[in-house]
Amino acid sequence: MKILVVNAGSSSLKYQLIDMETEKVLAKGGCERIGIDGSVLKAKGNGNEKVYEKDMPNHKVAIELVLHALRDDGIGVIKSMDEIGAVGHRVVASGEYFKKTTLVTPEVLKTLEEKTFELAPLHNPAAATGLRACMEVMPKTPMALVFDSGFHQTMPEKAYLYGIDYDDYKTYGVRKYGAHGTSHKFVSAEAAKYLGKKPESLKIVTCHLGNGSSISAVDGGKCIDTSMGFTPLAGVLMGTRSGDIDASAVEFLARKKGLSHPDTVTYLNKKCGVAGISGVSSDFRDLEAGVKEGNERCKLALDMFGYQTKKFVGAYAAAMGGLDCIVFTAGIGENTPSVRADVCEGLEFLGVKIDLKANEAKNDGSIRDLSAKGSKVKVLVIPTNEELVIARETAELL
Repeated sequence: MKILVVNAGSSSLKYQLIDMETEKVLAKGGCERIGIDGSVLKAKGNGNEKVYEKDMPNHKVAIELVLHALRDDGIGVIKSMDEIGAVGHRVVASGEYFKKTTLVTPEVLKTLEEKTFELAPLHNPAAATGLRACMEVMPKTPMALVFDSGFHQTMPEKAYLYGIDYDDYKTYGVRKYGAHGTSHKFVSAEAAKYLGKKPESLKIVTCHLGNGSSISAVDGGKCIDTSMGFTPLAGVLMGTRSGDIDASAVEFLARKKGLSHPDTVTYLNKKCGVAGISGVSSDFRDLEAGVKEGNERCKLALDMFGYQTKKFVGAYAAAMGGLDCIVFTAGIGENTPSVRADVCEGLEFLGVKIDLKANEAKNDGSIRDLSAKGSKVKVLVIPTNEELVIARETAELL
């Protein structure tokens, strides 16, 4: 079976076509600037690359172009759309409406659009737009929703509840849901394979560190806690997101800056984080360059990020009653040695020791062991593969 994985944004659409017999990526690419002048599809397949410069006024046209690329004489990997067994769609937030990967029906689509948009206003509407486009272009192909929050559904009440009136939680569903679940699921399972142990025997902290970052406690192969909350705004400070902040401070800022509630949420999501602290950039490469130039605010932003991540690692080790492995993944986790060193420094009391030379080695796309000799806790860098998890869960559902 071949599974098409779709990750739709408001003006973008990324895809991969995966052969589930071999789990090999047959083709992949991305549409950029959908609905904007200068839209383009950059596609790879059959060992070749091709750029399609074509107007894409909406996601339907983008999907049609993707399907054309998959059958293109030069980079095509299929002869007919009938070869695509199903489409797996990445969706950020499920609320309490979906507990696991779900086959799309009219009722499911209605629930997605009417109940979950406010939980992830930047992500879920885009996912639904991509879904509707695929349904229109591929009406006979099964569609599956794979949720970023799905892996976190195993959290106990004591971990996911907030200290609000319990009746309000039951009425409005205000609780911690988490995100990046497909990534946390993949790298924790890969860590167990690498260590030659069963997931049920391990206590792992997975650090998905990128422009959006989250840390999870994975005990016995199941998530028991995670740093993101009701929305992907919570947890550590991120590229442009504030991370955890006192709710009263939010009201105070809104009043002082004369912001409406929606504008305040936008401010916290897009104008804060390391970009706001540094005043330079949300890109950690720019921050590291700033540190070399003596920029103290860039150094402060990096110090805050490492410190906050380290606190979650320590807290989750306490929550699990031990720690066997720390995993770093995603753009920053895989490619920024200074962040990994900052997070691990001071965790020697837990048995964490990293080899600084191994930590500085260039990312070659493989699993890397950073543990120093005598370290009681394994420290691994594992490239994430969220698309493969989406494809696997879609295939299992069918």
